[in-house]
Amino acid sequence: VSSVRGLAQDSLKSRRLEGVLLIGHFGAYLTALFLVLPPGMAVAFLAVHQGLFGVYLGSIFAPNHKGMPTLTGEDRPDFLRRQVLTSRNVRGGRLMDIALGGLNYQIEHHLFPSMPSPHLRRAQTIVRRHCEELGVAYLETSLIGSYRQALRSLHEAGAPLRRLDPAT
Repeated sequence: VSSVRGLAQDSLKSRRLEGVLLIGHFGAYLTALFLVLPPGMAVAFLAVHQGLFGVYLGSIFAPNHKGMPTLTGEDRPDFLRRQVLTSRNVRGGRLMDIALGGLNYQIEHHLFPSMPSPHLRRAQTIVRRHCEELGVAYLETSLIGSYRQALRSLHEAGAPLRRLDPAT
């Protein structure tokens, strides 16, 4: 849906090529699906594939922000601090770069949103050093550690509601 909406934006330089590629992708995907599988199984596969893809995308985005500080109206840090203090990076080397599509460098992605993903790894060294010089906390953890932090934050956020529940 976002891709189709994006075709209507004036800022898209090669709108025609983008439209052709998008339609080609949908056409090839659906054609292959319905050629290989019976219609009912093709629809079931499509639903499961899209559902699992959503879970996968959620597992990429969740470790970078969940459990990080949420800034309120009174919190007005500068751009660097706002991006660094509300995001975390996930370490893990090249395999993690591939699995998370470069979004394991979430801090750098927020600081330089138009930077190509392969360059975020190189930017990390510079950003981390700059944060150390300024005394800004730069958080990087493992994938499991990031999920642990996110779940801990969700558990703490739900604590007041559990106290109200007489069954607990």
